[in-house]
Amino acid sequence: MQSKYLKYTMNIEKSKQLFEEAKKYIPGGVNSPVRAFKSVGGDPLFIKKGDGSKIYDVDGNEFIDYVGSWGPHIFGHNPSFIKNALLNAIENGTSFGAPTELEVKTAKLITELVPSVEMVRMVNSGTEATMSAVRAARGYTGKDKIIKFEGCYHGHADFFLIKAGSGALTLGIPTSPGVTKNNAADTLISDFNNIESVKNLIKANKNEIAAIIIEAIVGNMGVIKADDRFIKELRTLCDEEKIILIIDEVMTGFRVAKGGAQEVLGVKADLSTFGKIIGGGLPVGAFGGKKEIMEIIAPSGPVYQAGTLSGNPLAMSAGYAALSYIKDHPNLYNELEEKSAYLEEGIKENLKNLKRKFTLNRVGSMLTFFFTEEEVTDFNSAVKSDTRLYGKYFHEMLKREIYLPPAQFEAFFISTAHSKGDLDKTIESNFESLKAIF
Repeated sequence: MQSKYLKYTMNIEKSKQLFEEAKKYIPGGVNSPVRAFKSVGGDPLFIKKGDGSKIYDVDGNEFIDYVGSWGPHIFGHNPSFIKNALLNAIENGTSFGAPTELEVKTAKLITELVPSVEMVRMVNSGTEATMSAVRAARGYTGKDKIIKFEGCYHGHADFFLIKAGSGALTLGIPTSPGVTKNNAADTLISDFNNIESVKNLIKANKNEIAAIIIEAIVGNMGVIKADDRFIKELRTLCDEEKIILIIDEVMTGFRVAKGGAQEVLGVKADLSTFGKIIGGGLPVGAFGGKKEIMEIIAPSGPVYQAGTLSGNPLAMSAGYAALSYIKDHPNLYNELEEKSAYLEEGIKENLKNLKRKFTLNRVGSMLTFFFTEEEVTDFNSAVKSDTRLYGKYFHEMLKREIYLPPAQFEAFFISTAHSKGDLDKTIESNFESLKAIF
C-alpha cells in the first residue's frame, strides 16, 4: 500500500536549472556551504517563500520545515507581528549609519532578558559577534591565547576554524586553508565535556589565556548539552585563573529558553554572543556581558570594533518585535517544549518498533537524530554517526515533504507554528523513511 505521504515524482526542474546557473557565478552555486547538499547528495532546492511551519520551493512543492533558517524562526516563517514591524520600519528608511531609538530599546530588552548581560553591542552576524567578543577579552586581559572546544563552531573568523564543527565538519575540512599558523598557534583545542583537558591546557599555558569560548549547548556537531558538572567547573576555573568565559548563544539564545543555554544550565558567562532570533530572522548579531569588560570597546575604550549597518533599523525592528513577543508570552517555551517532546517521543517509539537504537539528543526546541547507537556527548562520539545513512534518510523524508537539515551534524528546529498535524505527519514519515532505508 502506497503511503499517503510519499511523493514518488517530485518536480524540481526549476531548482535544478537555477543551481546550474548559480554555479557559474557563485562558488559551489551557494552562499553558505551546507546548502549545497554535498553531504546528503543531490541538488539543493531553491526556496521561494515560507509561511508558518511550511516552505515552498520554486517548483511549487510544499514542505514542513525543520531548518527554520537555522534557528531564528522560533515563531515559524513570516509571523504577522514581525512582518508588520518591518513594513512600518521600511517606511522611514533602511539604514542611516547613525544612532536610532530602536537600538537603545532592543539593547535594554536584551539586558532585561539575559541576567549576565549588562551592556551589549550590536553587529551584523554571529561571526562578527564571536570574533568581537574574543577581541574584547584579549583587550581586557592583555593576553593572546584562547581555548575552544573540538567540534564547536563559532563562525568563520580565522582563529575559530581550528577543528570546527557544523559546515566544516560536514564537508570534512575542519581546519581551513587560508588560516595562518600564527592564528592557529593562539587557538588551543580542548575536549568538550572533559574538564581535565581544559585544566591541562591552562597549566601548559599559564597566564597566557584570555578567554575560553564554548557552545554550552552545542548545535554545530549536532545537539549536545554540556554536562552539568563540567560547565560549573569550567565557570569556577575561569574565575580562579582570571580567564573570560564566553558562551556562544548565537544559536541557543532565546531558542532553548528565554535566558538561553545559560538559563538551562544555571551558569553565567562573562561575555555572551547572540544572533538569529534577536533580528527576527534578519542578518544580525550582538555581543554583551559585564559592564567593566564591555566598556573597553570603542568609543568608550581602546578596543576597536565598528560596522556601518550595525543596529540598522530593519533588523532592530524585527528583533525588537521578536524579543517583545518572547517577553510578553511567558508560556511560549512551555508550548515549544510540549511540541518538541511529542516529536521526540514519536521518533523514539518508531525506533523501538523498528528495533533500531539510534541516538536522539534534544534540548528544548533543538533536536538531532544521530545515526549511531552510541551516546553522543562530544566530538569523537558525534563523528561515529553514519552520514551515508543520514543522507538516505534525508531524501526519504524529502519525498514525504519533510525538509530536514541537509547534514547529519545539525539540529532540527521546532517552532510554535508546527501543528499537531505537522508533527504527526513527521512522525509517520520518520517511520516509513527508516523502513525504506533498511
